[in-house]
Amino acid sequence: MAMDGYKGFLGLLVSALLVGFLSVIFTLIWVLHYREGLGWDGTALEFNWHPVLMVTGFVFIQGIAIIVYRLPWTWKCSKLLMKSIHAGLHTVAAILVIISLVSVFDFHNALSIPNMYSLHSWVGLTVVILYILQLVLGVFIFLLPWAPLSLRALVMPMHVYSGLLIFGTVIAAVLTGVTEKLLFALNSSGYSKFPPEGVFTNTLGLLIVVYGALIFWIVTRPQWQRPKEPNSVLLQPNGSSREGPEGLAVNFGNVDTSDSKLNSEAAAKKRNVTVDEAGQRSTM
Repeated sequence: MAMDGYKGFLGLLVSALLVGFLSVIFTLIWVLHYREGLGWDGTALEFNWHPVLMVTGFVFIQGIAIIVYRLPWTWKCSKLLMKSIHAGLHTVAAILVIISLVSVFDFHNALSIPNMYSLHSWVGLTVVILYILQLVLGVFIFLLPWAPLSLRALVMPMHVYSGLLIFGTVIAAVLTGVTEKLLFALNSSGYSKFPPEGVFTNTLGLLIVVYGALIFWIVTRPQWQRPKEPNSVLLQPNGSSREGPEGLAVNFGNVDTSDSKLNSEAAAKKRNVTVDEAGQRSTM
């Protein structure tokens, strides 16, 4: 199945993956080289898991989960498989985020540092709650075959908008967190004097912004949208049929109405046949 502008898509995809991977590597270099490493002992080494897991899960993996439906070589895969991959990636990201939050609160409590006083913490915890809520609702409404089509059609635009809003807010929260950490860590050496750690970590922030911009561009191009599946009809246990569930992925093509159109045409043909048979019987 051909994609319009395939070379452009491939170039942006490779660029996004490269920049996202570099963001994770830069985060690891930051905590291992400048912040003394990783640990789980209530010290600053435990806190260092927070930026590593946040950038890896909340930024890099979430970005991949958002664009997974745009990969043209997956368009022949079943919609259910792709929805499962999409939800699975988001679940992995959520697990990493929860572990990173535990490391922060554990570190603060061990050193009697107040919790939830900064703007970064307010925005961060809010977006984590919204992310988990989005994941749970997405699984129950779009992945599991329980919700009616009317509910899916109603929720889909909100699911799309909230997914992009959460991703953008995550990037904002990460940037404020990086700045906050540098202000605390470089207070004695002077952040304003362009120390190597400050320059290096500022570069990390720019990489995260570029990664987010690439993900936003890929997911908002209509020509790179996964094609609709007009024949995706699932049989119910009672023998009736209904449209297959819509995907969890960010999809700007609205809810697919191809099946409803086909069903309407089939119903019209059936009515015409019934009228013809009635006319033939009356003539005889």
